[in-house]
Amino acid sequence: MTDTASSPAHPPLLVSPADRPLPLFTVAQLRALEVEGAALLPEHTLMARAGAASAQYLVEHAAHDGSLGAEHAVWIAAGPGNNGGDALVAATRLRQAGIAAEVCMPIEATADDARWALVEARAAGVPISHVPPPSLDGYGWVIDGLFGIGLRRALEGVFADLALRMSARAGTRGRVLALDVPSGLDSDTGNVVGGGTAVRATDTVTFLGAKPGLYMTHGRDLAGSLTVAPLGVDLPVAHDVVRLNAPSLFAGHFPDRSFASHKGTFGSLAVVGGDTGMCGAPILAARAALHAGAGKVHVAFIGEGAPPYDPPFPELMLHPPGTLGFGLEAMDAVAIGCGMGHGPRAVSSLRQAIACDLPLLLDADALNLIAREASLAAALVARGASSAGGNVAPQLETGGAAGTCVLTPHPLEAARLMGCDAAQVQRDRIGAARALAARYGAVVVLKGAGTVIASPDGRAAVNPTGNAALATGGTGDVLGGVIGALLAERLPSYEAALAGVYLHGWAAETLTASGRGPAGVTAGELAPVVRDLLNRLIYPARDR
Repeated sequence: MTDTASSPAHPPLLVSPADRPLPLFTVAQLRALEVEGAALLPEHTLMARAGAASAQYLVEHAAHDGSLGAEHAVWIAAGPGNNGGDALVAATRLRQAGIAAEVCMPIEATADDARWALVEARAAGVPISHVPPPSLDGYGWVIDGLFGIGLRRALEGVFADLALRMSARAGTRGRVLALDVPSGLDSDTGNVVGGGTAVRATDTVTFLGAKPGLYMTHGRDLAGSLTVAPLGVDLPVAHDVVRLNAPSLFAGHFPDRSFASHKGTFGSLAVVGGDTGMCGAPILAARAALHAGAGKVHVAFIGEGAPPYDPPFPELMLHPPGTLGFGLEAMDAVAIGCGMGHGPRAVSSLRQAIACDLPLLLDADALNLIAREASLAAALVARGASSAGGNVAPQLETGGAAGTCVLTPHPLEAARLMGCDAAQVQRDRIGAARALAARYGAVVVLKGAGTVIASPDGRAAVNPTGNAALATGGTGDVLGGVIGALLAERLPSYEAALAGVYLHGWAAETLTASGRGPAGVTAGELAPVVRDLLNRLIYPARDR
């Protein structure tokens, strides 16, 4: 850890995490770094910087929206620990900037740094009360400085009451700023601590580095708009640290689309699925694969009653049950499972797909069959061990590696694969994704709020894109088709998963921004938007 605040570069107080592959630090990692930093920096330095950055955030926003001033004071809820100390420093800095700020501290500060901050605040003339006001409606901003990272038990008593009042304020278009993390949020997992209550903020300034829980489960709903305050400290980053998914992690792996390209350049994908009555699922996946740039897309149906062709997209090559006689060996990748069912034909098709030496995506019913059939699970484990060749990392570093596999479970499917329940998966989404990746030697895409992408070589990322527009039937099929297409285009499996998840979520956000979501978005609307975003991000128009 190095103190860079005095360097000529003067690193910024506040950093937007947008489109940055920021490391996501756990509580344990941050505690160790804080101890190291405290030994290198003057006393109270980190708290002073955290409070100053928080005040600066408010000042910058008020300059644009007029939310602070003589008639719009700041009300601050301060806890007894260091998070409360950060809040007290923010109050002091705001008062020194001529902005009215008052603090409610129900319990006197107990931590050493917080007691120092309390003395400073009183010396600056900050009004400090033990009792909250009857209403928060008259304040321009409300600051949550009750508890930061590492909270072990549910909020209770006066702190639970304050959390509810601040959340209500945020729900009525009031501005609520959480310091570090919203109080009551588990910063490692995104769950609410102890199943209790937590502050719902409109804005969060998080200190030193971003945390995974701010992007998973309830984290995005509770944190609101997120900004990182590095506090002038360079944090060491280990190889296996979880990162925020961002274009720089995958953009360089896409194939060039030169004038000399042809349909074979961008691969052939076989989409296998669609039991009787469920033919729409593989059609959705196949259409998405076309929009994601695959050269040729075949659909092999499992059940009867499949259409002979897809009228909106006659480019798709549809094959009735048992007629995938052209052979999987003619393909560049296989995506299997959507709407596939659990019958004998599904089992035999999955067994054939696992045995083929091609990049493979397993979704939906394919995952349920793996969980149900021990022989299929053993075959998938053996495939993963074989593709790794005893050393996973080199295999996954090469583009389009034969035999690589991507699993895309939602929490319940992941629970079946792990032999537990979905609640256990949700308690530690990163741990669950990594455990599955290690077990099967495959890249795992654990879907949900804050989709986790994990590789068996230890790399992992949390995806920041997406919203409630994805909470409708068929969106998982679209994701499988996009990732399958990228595998056929010979992206490495980890990067294909990163790109597919990012673009899929970004498409939902784009539809919402245009007024077509989050309510009522259909899965089929996503693929054309994925195409637009893919071309904007990877293949922007340029003069030749």
